[in-house]
Amino acid sequence: MKLWLKISIVLLTIILIFVGRTLLNAGFFTKIDPHFNGSVSEIAGFHGAEDITIDKAKGLALISSSDFSTDMPNGAIYLLNLNEIAPKPIKLTEKLPFDDFHPHGISLFKAINGTKKLFVVNHRKTGNFIEIFQFTDSTLVHLESITDPLFVSPNDIVGVGERTFYLTNDHDEVKSDWRSKKDLLQIPMGNACYFDGKKASILAKGFLYANGINTSLDGRKLFVAATSGQKIKVFDRDVSTGSLTESDEIAINGADNIELDEVGNLWVGCHPKLLAYLAHSKDHSKPSPSEIIKINYQSKGKVSLESVYLNDGKPVSGSSVGAVFGDKLLIGSVFGNKVLLCTLKK
Repeated sequence: MKLWLKISIVLLTIILIFVGRTLLNAGFFTKIDPHFNGSVSEIAGFHGAEDITIDKAKGLALISSSDFSTDMPNGAIYLLNLNEIAPKPIKLTEKLPFDDFHPHGISLFKAINGTKKLFVVNHRKTGNFIEIFQFTDSTLVHLESITDPLFVSPNDIVGVGERTFYLTNDHDEVKSDWRSKKDLLQIPMGNACYFDGKKASILAKGFLYANGINTSLDGRKLFVAATSGQKIKVFDRDVSTGSLTESDEIAINGADNIELDEVGNLWVGCHPKLLAYLAHSKDHSKPSPSEIIKINYQSKGKVSLESVYLNDGKPVSGSSVGAVFGDKLLIGSVFGNKVLLCTLKK
């Protein structure tokens, strides 16, 4: 066989393997069989509901709403009282000490003295900031803004102290054509960043689109979703220093934000077909399946996954979060104008 033919066969094989791997990771071959054991209602009034977290002591849901597809006016944080039969969204950020508010990931931290802090990723035109609010059941009072050169492309956040937190950078560089090409080549650029109250540092990197982040109930585990990497990485966390040691990973399709229920199960908003989600992000009329997966994580090797909710892109597309309070499941999406309030059958 001629040398040029051998080289051509090798190159073709490499290309086919790369394309096959890309399609597999993007959920191209994933079968969508919609299911949910419960009832579903819709709550309108949002311009995207990318992240949701719930004050489980009170049954109050906080929703991060921004329209990331256009240069729209300010986004907002909304409140939903899940104790009500038909809750209505209440805007909590009418008055802010700044006029550039585009919230992304959020996290509610409860201190030992009972005070509650809401950490919010805010994409200002002048840079990326973490806004810290005091939450008092029906109000948000802005306390401070924190920024750092390492907050390059922050996506989600988890507060672990009065002003200490971890955040994910879905990329380690700002948006550009070159960054998009690196995404296409599946070059891992995401990282996990820690702010210790004074300075920021990168503690873990090499994620294919670092996205949702959360800790276990005892704070000793950190979970980081790699959306394009089809996994959630698990880290052992030193509570006193914040340092991380990678200890495990959970295989999962298109993981986005991560929330916990009262007993510590992870509830993950997922994009089971990433190519469909990419098309949906460019044209919202194109549906993208939504999935919520419940993960019971005990330790390495002791983990179970359950697909609780799956649709074909209707009534909501591109689910980014599923947050639970009792038998209530709230589902939000990046570009939708509503959230789903689901009641789980016991």
